[in-house]
Amino acid sequence: MRLLVFSPYYPPHMGGLETHSEEFNKYLSLHTKKITVFTPRLPFNSKENELKHENIEIIRFPAFEIIPNYPLPKYWNIKFWKLFLNLFKNKYDIIISRTRFFNTSLLALIYAKIKRVKWAHIEHGSDFVKLNNKFNSLVSKIYDYTMGKLVLKLSDVNIANSQASVNFCKKLLKNKKCAVIYRGVEIEKIKSAPPNLTLKNDYSDNIIITFIGRLIDGKGVADLIKATADLKMKFKLLIVGTGPQKNNLEKLVADLQIKDRVIFFGHKKFEEAMGILKISDIFVNPSYTEGLPTSVIEAALCKKAIIATDVGGTPEIITNNKSGYLINPRNINSLKEKLELLLKNPELRKKLGKEAYADVHKKFNWEKSINQYLEIFSKILNTLY
Repeated sequence: MRLLVFSPYYPPHMGGLETHSEEFNKYLSLHTKKITVFTPRLPFNSKENELKHENIEIIRFPAFEIIPNYPLPKYWNIKFWKLFLNLFKNKYDIIISRTRFFNTSLLALIYAKIKRVKWAHIEHGSDFVKLNNKFNSLVSKIYDYTMGKLVLKLSDVNIANSQASVNFCKKLLKNKKCAVIYRGVEIEKIKSAPPNLTLKNDYSDNIIITFIGRLIDGKGVADLIKATADLKMKFKLLIVGTGPQKNNLEKLVADLQIKDRVIFFGHKKFEEAMGILKISDIFVNPSYTEGLPTSVIEAALCKKAIIATDVGGTPEIITNNKSGYLINPRNINSLKEKLELLLKNPELRKKLGKEAYADVHKKFNWEKSINQYLEIFSKILNTLY
């Protein structure tokens, strides 16, 4: 079986969708002849062509971000058209796209319909895109009800990575079923990452609060910074990741006069990020929207006390008041209250961390996940779906 995957982002670009895509391809490649990934060349210094795991070919086309976190092909660049049209010379059994909102899903639509190839769409989103102003958010919503809906309608099968994403797909397109397949997680890779003991020793008299993710408006990192501004106990807030909001967040920290409490680490490789997470006491994910947040799963597997916004598939990872705390997005006061509670109570932090680990360590398994995908692929190839 040969697969062509249209992915809106791919490593070395960092994010939950990217790790899902890469790990999905890695484990699926054990059951396929070849996987070709067609993805934007972002960051700009990433390789144009790359071969991984012997049978995964990555082709990166010229692209730019029209707004943060929304890549578009450089349609005026002849190199893009050459790479895209070259795909038509090859024969693939199944086309895969990810997230209806990205332009790569439209490329998948075009390719699948011209070549008459079966097309499986994987949906990561669980809500309309919320951007930094009302006009852009309105335009995004209109796009979803037109082009996004078209992607979901014309694909041969829709697969969501959480029940929240299934519900959103049904909101856009009521009469088409959508399967849910949870992502797997490389648990052994997380377990084998060494804790950053040097960092732990440097801040040994502080409680460590950590955020890991892209620094974009929708991640709510500004809310986290504001929530910590008046906390009385000794703590350090570690922010791991980079993105277009980095300068604004650094300015916010300076304006609040808490530069001695907040440390920006920038982008870190997976093992380094897990090393920081392992020496943390509290993990916070203050996002406004989510599909199924990878960082929350990783924090649970590291047995951390978690505070996260009650959005998307997050309630499918942790249970409120049992294995973590779920709060409403943008509710800075609620976030501050939960932080104060956990800062004062180390036994509660330990209890929540253990419960979070118990909730997730069997639920997110790549072998189980890939077998479910293969079953669906077999059905659509035999027109049984």
